[in-house]
Amino acid sequence: MEIWINPACSKCRGALTLLDAEGADYTVRRYLEDVPSEDELRAVLDRLGLEPWDITRTQEDAAKDLGMKEWARDAATRDRWVRALAEHPRLIQRPIITADDGTAVVARSEEAVRDALSR
Repeated sequence: MEIWINPACSKCRGALTLLDAEGADYTVRRYLEDVPSEDELRAVLDRLGLEPWDITRTQEDAAKDLGMKEWARDAATRDRWVRALAEHPRLIQRPIITADDGTAVVARSEEAVRDALSR
């Protein structure tokens, strides 16, 4: 199990606290320092069963500067979204846990963290 975190994020710290309390075996990826490639993002999106716009923090300054709220959300623009996430990792919703069964969850709630632990 791997968890993508921003240490400054309270949701990330909460997820780590819960993982530790449950004795989970996991690795931490500080994705702002160890930025995922476009291919890694596509793989995580596949595991999540989501599209890039589903995990984009559109309220971030970079998203506003890029005008992402106005971008189409379709197959033709998917690569544009993925590229923006790779170039601006602060836009990636967090935390993301990749579960041992090959799936992943955006673990913003205790229930989502527990879901990842049960997989």
